Amino acid sequence: MDPGIEPKEQMMQAKPGRLVDQVLAELQTGIIKGDIPPGSKINEQDIAERFGISRGPAREALLTLERQRLVVRAPHIGARVARLSVDELNELYQLRSVLEAMACELAAKRISKAQLTNLRELIDNQQVALASDDPYFQQQGDVDFHYQIIQASGNRHLQETLMGGLYHLLRMYRFQTSSRKRPVKAIAEHRVIVDAIAQGDGELAALLMRRHIEHGRISTEYQLKAMQQADSLSSLNE
Repeated sequence: MDPGIEPKEQMMQAKPGRLVDQVLAELQTGIIKGDIPPGSKINEQDIAERFGISRGPAREALLTLERQRLVVRAPHIGARVARLSVDELNELYQLRSVLEAMACELAAKRISKAQLTNLRELIDNQQVALASDDPYFQQQGDVDFHYQIIQASGNRHLQETLMGGLYHLLRMYRFQTSSRKRPVKAIAEHRVIVDAIAQGDGELAALLMRRHIEHGRISTEYQLKAMQQADSLSSLNE
Protein backbone atom coordinates (compact mmCIF):
# COMPACT_ATOMS: atom_id res chain seq x y z
CA MET A 1 0.00 0.00 0.00
CA ASP A 2 1.28 3.51 -0.78
CA PRO A 3 2.81 5.95 1.74
CA GLY A 4 0.22 7.77 3.82
CA ILE A 5 -2.46 5.12 3.25
CA GLU A 6 -2.71 2.83 6.25
CA PRO A 7 -5.56 0.83 7.84
CA LYS A 8 -7.95 2.74 10.08
CA GLU A 9 -10.38 0.32 11.67
CA GLN A 10 -11.69 3.03 13.99
CA MET A 11 -13.67 4.45 11.05
CA MET A 12 -15.95 1.48 11.39
CA GLN A 13 -17.08 2.78 14.77
CA ALA A 14 -20.29 4.80 14.80
CA LYS A 15 -19.67 8.53 14.61
CA PRO A 16 -21.95 11.48 13.87
CA GLY A 17 -22.13 12.73 10.29
CA ARG A 18 -21.89 10.98 6.96
CA LEU A 19 -19.14 8.39 6.70
CA VAL A 20 -17.95 9.75 3.37
CA ASP A 21 -17.56 13.23 4.92
CA GLN A 22 -15.35 11.82 7.68
CA VAL A 23 -13.22 9.94 5.17
CA LEU A 24 -13.00 12.95 2.88
CA ALA A 25 -11.93 15.29 5.71
CA GLU A 26 -9.09 12.96 6.75
CA LEU A 27 -7.88 12.52 3.19
CA GLN A 28 -8.00 16.28 2.55
CA THR A 29 -5.95 16.95 5.67
CA GLY A 30 -3.42 14.25 4.79
CA ILE A 31 -2.93 15.62 1.27
CA ILE A 32 -2.83 19.28 2.31
CA LYS A 33 -0.20 18.61 4.99
CA GLY A 34 1.83 16.33 2.72
CA ASP A 35 1.33 13.28 4.96
CA ILE A 36 -0.01 11.57 1.85
CA PRO A 37 2.90 12.42 -0.48
CA PRO A 38 2.44 14.31 -3.77
CA GLY A 39 2.45 11.96 -6.72
CA SER A 40 1.53 8.91 -4.64
CA LYS A 41 -1.02 6.47 -6.02
CA ILE A 42 -4.50 6.59 -4.52
CA ASN A 43 -7.55 4.55 -5.47
CA GLU A 44 -10.84 3.24 -4.15
CA GLN A 45 -9.31 0.04 -2.82
CA ASP A 46 -6.58 1.89 -0.89
CA ILE A 47 -9.16 4.20 0.69
CA ALA A 48 -11.57 1.37 1.50
CA GLU A 49 -8.79 -0.65 3.17
CA ARG A 50 -7.43 2.28 5.12
CA PHE A 51 -10.77 3.27 6.62
CA GLY A 52 -12.36 -0.16 6.76
CA ILE A 53 -15.28 0.92 4.58
CA SER A 54 -17.02 -0.31 1.43
CA ARG A 55 -15.94 0.92 -1.99
CA GLY A 56 -19.06 3.08 -2.43
CA PRO A 57 -18.09 5.78 0.11
CA ALA A 58 -14.45 5.39 -0.94
CA ARG A 59 -15.38 6.10 -4.56
CA GLU A 60 -17.44 9.14 -3.58
CA ALA A 61 -14.58 10.58 -1.51
CA LEU A 62 -12.10 10.02 -4.34
CA LEU A 63 -14.36 11.73 -6.87
CA THR A 64 -14.67 14.75 -4.58
CA LEU A 65 -10.90 14.94 -4.21
CA GLU A 66 -10.63 14.92 -8.00
CA ARG A 67 -13.16 17.75 -8.31
CA GLN A 68 -11.10 19.71 -5.77
CA ARG A 69 -7.98 18.93 -7.83
CA LEU A 70 -6.21 17.48 -4.80
CA VAL A 71 -6.12 14.27 -6.82
CA VAL A 72 -5.48 14.09 -10.57
CA ARG A 73 -6.17 11.20 -12.94
CA ALA A 74 -4.14 10.44 -16.06
CA PRO A 75 -4.70 7.78 -18.77
CA HIS A 76 -2.78 4.52 -18.16
CA ILE A 77 -1.54 5.89 -14.81
CA GLY A 78 -4.62 6.26 -12.65
CA ALA A 79 -5.31 8.63 -9.77
CA ARG A 80 -2.39 10.33 -8.04
CA VAL A 81 -2.10 12.95 -5.33
CA ALA A 82 -1.53 16.35 -6.95
CA ARG A 83 2.00 17.69 -7.20
CA LEU A 84 2.83 21.33 -6.50
CA SER A 85 3.36 23.35 -9.67
CA VAL A 86 4.53 26.96 -10.09
CA ASP A 87 2.32 27.42 -13.16
CA GLU A 88 -0.76 26.14 -11.36
CA LEU A 89 0.07 28.25 -8.31
CA ASN A 90 0.07 31.41 -10.42
CA GLU A 91 -3.17 30.46 -12.17
CA LEU A 92 -4.86 29.81 -8.82
CA TYR A 93 -3.77 33.14 -7.40
CA GLN A 94 -4.92 35.00 -10.53
CA LEU A 95 -8.40 33.53 -10.14
CA ARG A 96 -8.40 34.07 -6.40
CA SER A 97 -7.45 37.72 -6.81
CA VAL A 98 -10.43 38.46 -9.04
CA LEU A 99 -12.97 36.55 -6.96
CA GLU A 100 -11.84 37.78 -3.55
CA ALA A 101 -11.72 41.38 -4.74
CA MET A 102 -15.38 40.91 -5.71
CA ALA A 103 -16.08 39.40 -2.29
CA CYS A 104 -14.62 42.52 -0.64
CA GLU A 105 -16.81 44.84 -2.73
CA LEU A 106 -19.91 42.88 -1.75
CA ALA A 107 -18.88 42.57 1.90
CA ALA A 108 -18.46 46.35 2.13
CA LYS A 109 -22.17 46.63 1.29
CA ARG A 110 -23.54 43.61 3.14
CA ILE A 111 -21.41 42.82 6.17
CA SER A 112 -23.25 42.71 9.49
CA LYS A 113 -22.03 44.20 12.75
CA ALA A 114 -21.54 40.70 14.14
CA GLN A 115 -19.48 39.61 11.12
CA LEU A 116 -17.35 42.74 11.37
CA THR A 117 -16.77 42.13 15.08
CA ASN A 118 -15.77 38.53 14.36
CA LEU A 119 -13.28 39.67 11.72
CA ARG A 120 -11.63 42.14 14.07
CA GLU A 121 -11.47 39.52 16.84
CA LEU A 122 -9.92 37.05 14.41
CA ILE A 123 -7.17 39.49 13.52
CA ASP A 124 -6.47 40.11 17.21
CA ASN A 125 -6.25 36.34 17.74
CA GLN A 126 -3.90 36.07 14.76
CA GLN A 127 -1.63 38.67 16.34
CA VAL A 128 -1.57 36.78 19.64
CA ALA A 129 -0.89 33.46 17.90
CA LEU A 130 1.97 34.96 15.92
CA ALA A 131 3.52 36.56 19.01
CA SER A 132 3.39 33.25 20.89
CA ASP A 133 4.81 31.29 17.92
CA ASP A 134 1.56 29.35 17.64
CA PRO A 135 1.36 27.56 14.26
CA TYR A 136 -2.38 28.41 14.06
CA PHE A 137 -1.84 31.38 11.75
CA GLN A 138 0.21 29.42 9.28
CA GLN A 139 -2.14 26.47 9.17
CA GLN A 140 -5.61 27.99 9.46
CA GLY A 141 -5.65 31.63 10.56
CA ASP A 142 -5.09 33.34 7.24
CA VAL A 143 -7.57 31.02 5.54
CA ASP A 144 -10.16 31.77 8.24
CA PHE A 145 -9.80 35.49 7.52
CA HIS A 146 -10.57 34.99 3.85
CA TYR A 147 -13.39 32.58 4.64
CA GLN A 148 -15.12 35.19 6.79
CA ILE A 149 -14.95 37.89 4.11
CA ILE A 150 -16.27 35.47 1.50
CA GLN A 151 -19.13 34.56 3.83
CA ALA A 152 -19.85 38.24 4.41
CA SER A 153 -20.17 38.78 0.65
CA GLY A 154 -23.53 37.01 0.80
CA ASN A 155 -23.02 35.59 -2.70
CA ARG A 156 -23.72 31.86 -2.62
CA HIS A 157 -22.08 31.06 -5.97
CA LEU A 158 -18.94 32.95 -5.00
CA GLN A 159 -18.84 31.07 -1.71
CA GLU A 160 -19.22 27.69 -3.42
CA THR A 161 -16.53 28.47 -6.00
CA LEU A 162 -13.94 29.59 -3.46
CA MET A 163 -14.73 27.53 -0.38
CA GLY A 164 -16.20 24.46 -2.00
CA GLY A 165 -13.18 23.58 -4.08
CA LEU A 166 -10.53 26.20 -4.78
CA TYR A 167 -9.45 26.75 -1.19
CA HIS A 168 -8.51 23.14 -0.51
CA LEU A 169 -5.93 23.32 -3.28
CA LEU A 170 -4.73 26.74 -2.15
CA ARG A 171 -4.31 25.45 1.39
CA MET A 172 -2.08 22.65 0.11
CA TYR A 173 0.24 25.17 -1.54
CA ARG A 174 0.26 27.46 1.49
CA PHE A 175 0.77 24.70 4.08
CA GLN A 176 3.64 23.01 2.25
CA THR A 177 5.45 26.24 1.33
CA SER A 178 4.87 28.30 4.49
CA SER A 179 7.15 31.23 5.31
CA ARG A 180 7.76 32.60 8.80
CA LYS A 181 8.28 36.14 7.48
CA ARG A 182 5.06 36.55 5.52
CA PRO A 183 2.53 36.41 8.45
CA VAL A 184 3.75 39.67 10.01
CA LYS A 185 2.95 41.62 6.87
CA ALA A 186 -0.18 39.59 6.15
CA ILE A 187 -1.81 40.51 9.46
CA ALA A 188 -1.13 44.20 8.89
CA GLU A 189 -2.71 43.86 5.44
CA HIS A 190 -5.73 42.11 6.97
CA ARG A 191 -6.33 45.09 9.25
CA VAL A 192 -6.44 47.69 6.48
CA ILE A 193 -8.73 45.49 4.36
CA VAL A 194 -11.19 45.18 7.25
CA ASP A 195 -10.99 48.93 7.91
CA ALA A 196 -11.95 49.62 4.28
CA ILE A 197 -14.85 47.15 4.47
CA ALA A 198 -16.02 48.71 7.75
CA GLN A 199 -16.04 52.14 6.07
CA GLY A 200 -18.15 50.76 3.23
CA ASP A 201 -15.40 51.48 0.69
CA GLY A 202 -15.66 48.38 -1.51
CA GLU A 203 -13.38 49.77 -4.20
CA LEU A 204 -10.54 50.36 -1.75
CA ALA A 205 -11.12 47.01 -0.03
CA ALA A 206 -10.95 45.23 -3.39
CA LEU A 207 -7.72 47.01 -4.32
CA LEU A 208 -6.14 46.16 -0.98
CA MET A 209 -7.22 42.52 -1.29
CA ARG A 210 -5.68 42.22 -4.76
CA ARG A 211 -2.41 43.61 -3.41
CA HIS A 212 -2.58 41.29 -0.40
CA ILE A 213 -3.09 38.23 -2.60
CA GLU A 214 -0.29 39.28 -4.95
CA HIS A 215 2.10 39.60 -2.00
CA GLY A 216 1.05 36.11 -0.91
CA ARG A 217 1.56 34.75 -4.43
CA ILE A 218 5.09 36.15 -4.63
CA SER A 219 6.00 34.71 -1.22
CA THR A 220 4.48 31.31 -1.97
CA GLU A 221 6.12 31.10 -5.41
CA TYR A 222 9.50 31.92 -3.91
CA GLN A 223 9.14 29.24 -1.25
CA LEU A 224 7.91 26.68 -3.77
CA LYS A 225 10.81 27.26 -6.13
CA ALA A 226 13.29 27.03 -3.26
CA MET A 227 11.70 23.78 -2.09
CA GLN A 228 11.77 22.29 -5.59
CA GLN A 229 15.41 23.31 -6.04
CA ALA A 230 16.33 21.67 -2.73
CA ASP A 231 14.50 18.50 -3.75
CA SER A 232 16.37 18.44 -7.07
CA LEU A 233 19.76 18.82 -5.36
CA SER A 234 18.84 16.10 -2.88
CA SER A 235 17.91 13.74 -5.73
CA LEU A 236 21.23 14.41 -7.48
CA ASN A 237 23.18 13.66 -4.30
CA GLU A 238 21.44 10.33 -3.67
